[in-house]
Amino acid sequence: MSDQDISSNANSRVLKTYQEARLQNIENLRKLVVDAAATLLQEEGPEAVTVRKVSQKMGCSTKIIYNLFVNKEGLAQQLYLDGCKLLANEFEGTPQGADPAQHLQNLGEAFWQFGQRYSSYYKLMFGGAFADFKPDEESLNGTVTAMRQLLTVINNAQKQGLIPGQYDTELVIRVFWASLHGVIHLYMGGHLGDVQSAHAVYRQTLSLIVSSLLPDKA
Repeated sequence: MSDQDISSNANSRVLKTYQEARLQNIENLRKLVVDAAATLLQEEGPEAVTVRKVSQKMGCSTKIIYNLFVNKEGLAQQLYLDGCKLLANEFEGTPQGADPAQHLQNLGEAFWQFGQRYSSYYKLMFGGAFADFKPDEESLNGTVTAMRQLLTVINNAQKQGLIPGQYDTELVIRVFWASLHGVIHLYMGGHLGDVQSAHAVYRQTLSLIVSSLLPDKA
């Protein structure tokens, strides 16, 4: 191999390493921006998450944010996906329970706790806090992934004949989820009193749903 070939290969390796480092730096910068936006989201609520305020918190120009995320909606999508991970973690840390009914009760309670612990994420993901943001396919897939434990419990209960076979699995999940959402939304809108009163309504709603799906187990 000639000196020229060796030099060419060395330059290629340097160029590749530089490109990889540049991509890594961009990814690190994206993460820092999302972290700053997430801090604003949790501390000040969804209305505080603007490109201007995020750039101020980062100490950079708004142009950098736009170059990384195109617009506020692009940043909102990343926050949505982060929220999906937080929700998945809540479910994964939920005790299984002795039977499907108890497991559903536990998952339902975990969903309430997610709404309380990460209320700003909840409002972004499910409450329409960002009026111009609509979850795209990637975001919706993230939601499905976060909810996979609920899907698994209901699927297994149907296979065991514990939930009537005429009920479509997707419909069951939507009814279960929508009912719990309804209580949380009413509470966040100030219609159910304080948190203790709202939680009592939520638990009763959860029990009624579980007992209607699994009458012999609830």
